[in-house]
Amino acid sequence: MADGLIRDWDAHLAHEKRRSEHTRRAYIAAAERFCAFLSRHRGGAVDAPMLVALTPNDVRAYLAERRGEGLGNASAARELSALRGFLRFVGGSNASVPQMRGPRVKKGLPRPVSPAEALALAQDVEDHAREGWVGARDFALLLLLYGAGLRIGEALGLTGAVLPLGETLRVTGKRDKTRIVPILPAVAAAVSRYAAACPWPIAKDMPLFLGARGGPLQPGVVRASVRSARRALGLPERTTPHALRHSFATHLLAGGADLRSLQELLGHASLASTQVYTAVDAAHLLDIYRSAHPRA
Repeated sequence: MADGLIRDWDAHLAHEKRRSEHTRRAYIAAAERFCAFLSRHRGGAVDAPMLVALTPNDVRAYLAERRGEGLGNASAARELSALRGFLRFVGGSNASVPQMRGPRVKKGLPRPVSPAEALALAQDVEDHAREGWVGARDFALLLLLYGAGLRIGEALGLTGAVLPLGETLRVTGKRDKTRIVPILPAVAAAVSRYAAACPWPIAKDMPLFLGARGGPLQPGVVRASVRSARRALGLPERTTPHALRHSFATHLLAGGADLRSLQELLGHASLASTQVYTAVDAAHLLDIYRSAHPRA
């Protein structure tokens, strides 16, 4: 029945797809919730024939229930992606996965992506990587961009000498200007997980983030993965690797961060650059500056 199908899918994800443990947990949890819903919705035990014969209305009814529980657009789109994979696995060559559009983010939302969307983006990129270690690499990289506000070029310029990550990281930015940025435990853990999974040796004088053949990872590879993930999640086209740095800055400002400290964290030469980058209007920026600066 459903429990056996889900166990088989978990084994498939682990051994054939080589998905990470946390990705498998998320996918298995989605399948378990879906089967529990179908048991109530359809009545009776959930088996392979029932799953193969599902219609878009069945899936819509499930997503409606989940949305009623407070599930956001990005999370709903990711759950739908997981269910499609489960149904394809169950149906095999006879699979007829219900075709339906995923939830879309309404136009006119603030330019920064939300913390939940940033995490969903990184997780979706990992989920759809060709190999488990590649997914762990991309997840760690995107978390570093959002969690520490790095430019993609700065992140790809890091070497193995930074391992293991501590509480801070020295970053070399534009015009060879260096700065110190704090590292969140979740970011350090993600980088450590990638380093342990990487099949290539990460030497101290070599790039930290390696490509599939062991050479330096190219930014175009990361951007392509993000493009695919944002389409699957229904995120706007402005959701790029650089937008994660933008979101880092905006969320810190919204949380009351000192503007001058933020300028240092971003590595901007002038306060004007910080103003433009965080998309804060001039009047609000001036209010923050006047309240924070002792000589304003």
